[in-house]
Amino acid sequence: MDFNDVRDYQFNSNCVDNELIRKAIIYGKNAIGKSNFGSALLDIAQRPFRDTNNVGDDGDYDVSFLNTENQSGFAEFFYRFRFDEGQVEYVYRKSAPYTLLYEKIKVNDKIIVEYDREHPERSDTSGIEELSKTLILDFANVYSVFNYIVSNVPLKSEHPLKRTFEYIRRMRGLTQHTRGFAPFGRMPDVFADGGLEEFESFLCDAGIHTKLKLVEENDRVRLYFDTAPPLLFNQVASSGTKALLNFFPMFKFAERRNTSLLFLDEFDSFYHFELAETLIKMLDKLKDTQIIITSHNTNLLSNRIMRPDCYFIMTKDKLTSFANATTRELREGHNLEKLYMSGEFDE
Repeated sequence: MDFNDVRDYQFNSNCVDNELIRKAIIYGKNAIGKSNFGSALLDIAQRPFRDTNNVGDDGDYDVSFLNTENQSGFAEFFYRFRFDEGQVEYVYRKSAPYTLLYEKIKVNDKIIVEYDREHPERSDTSGIEELSKTLILDFANVYSVFNYIVSNVPLKSEHPLKRTFEYIRRMRGLTQHTRGFAPFGRMPDVFADGGLEEFESFLCDAGIHTKLKLVEENDRVRLYFDTAPPLLFNQVASSGTKALLNFFPMFKFAERRNTSLLFLDEFDSFYHFELAETLIKMLDKLKDTQIIITSHNTNLLSNRIMRPDCYFIMTKDKLTSFANATTRELREGHNLEKLYMSGEFDE
């Protein structure tokens, strides 16, 4: 996915920041790979690249990793990060979720390190030596060379490597495997300091007018509708209302932690199209966060909401923006939903 491939549209400029896509929605058929794309995108944010103090259960992440048709025995990941101070390219290969085979780091097209665990004699560490004359360059017992460099070399906060590392630590995702509060804190913490009243207001904006309360039961805090008698939220709330309960802590977490990238996999599965549009607009409040959403909701396909270079279509072998998926010059007045349903953006 090329976040730098933007057009000069004069509408919905909030979808782009500093000539980089800030907000995108990915469409595609079921089982085409949208969720897998999210898993791949967030792979770099898995242990040990992120702060594990606030990480919940990784779910089924360890169960499946390589495609069964993969003959190489490893998966390769390539990331490019761009900041005002420069550009970082990071390539790594893994044979299992936590088994790194190879790493290559470049800053402004200059190799900092290239390390192959299977052939360490071929490694290039000249760039590290320029950063630090005293760093021990024995990586045999180091899981991640990237992590090792940033943790042990006194880099300035604005150094591209430091900024990349901080960006990685603040990447988060909400997928079918991470529903609930685990990745975003505990219920009492989310609803502390006026959070419960804020959630009530959030539900009210969504057309659900109700009062809530927290009740401690058997050393556990549970959410109830404040009725007579009180009704347990998880037992009587609709699927859509429960989905909003998943969305709210994620949004507050992203807001409080200055999340760098947020991947939301079919977050609007249970939402009315008007509510889904409201939440898309609500995400604009996360000014410093890049947001990627997968969806089947074609009602969101509108130049009133976003723009053609920020809508993507996924097929079995590529991910293409609407702007690049047609020879037609897309303008603000075009009905993107109608074009999509008619097959305009198919292969």
